[in-house]
Amino acid sequence: MPIRVLIADDQDLVRTGLAMILEAQDGIEVVGQARDGRQAIRLARELRPDVCLFDIRMPEMDGIEATRRLAGPDVDNPIAVVVITTFDLDEYVYGALEAGARGFLLKDAGPELLVQAIHAAANGDALIAPSITARLLETFARARPGKAAPQPALEPLTEREEQVLVTVARGRTNAEIADELHISLSTVKTHLASLMSKLGARNRVELAMWAYETARA
Repeated sequence: MPIRVLIADDQDLVRTGLAMILEAQDGIEVVGQARDGRQAIRLARELRPDVCLFDIRMPEMDGIEATRRLAGPDVDNPIAVVVITTFDLDEYVYGALEAGARGFLLKDAGPELLVQAIHAAANGDALIAPSITARLLETFARARPGKAAPQPALEPLTEREEQVLVTVARGRTNAEIADELHISLSTVKTHLASLMSKLGARNRVELAMWAYETARA
């Protein structure tokens, strides 16, 4: 089955261009397009796409609030959201990830990275533009004013889980983690599932944020 994608962007040319890029890929189907955040929420709840691709700056409701309503911590049966924007501003990035986004890209990232982010989100993974990953996590996860201390792990992490956690925080893919730690892909996935359970994390982004907040990365 193809990955069903909903696109929301207030600029017609951008929205059309994103749709053309994604429709040209095998295994991806654009099932809806929205011009603002409220329309995006309505269509997402109606169509239940596998992945939503949201711009940040939109009328009626911005992409961060739309993300929070579809993928936030209190949402039952959340929908995967990838945020894409022209603006490389740290507060936008962190706001989107904190709202529950599974990815964050700049609009100049290129088709290849866009497609990778859609596939990652659909698979329960996350992808952040490499140009901002380390800066984002280090700057905000460690030292945001008023940020509560991270919740401790529900169970102690094993040595291998600690190693996997560090590689996730460095932005490694499952294949890269397997290669770096000399373990199989299935073992990587097992460790990731265990980490998410022990840390109460929903995705790789939250694992990476926890690693930075606890000075493991």
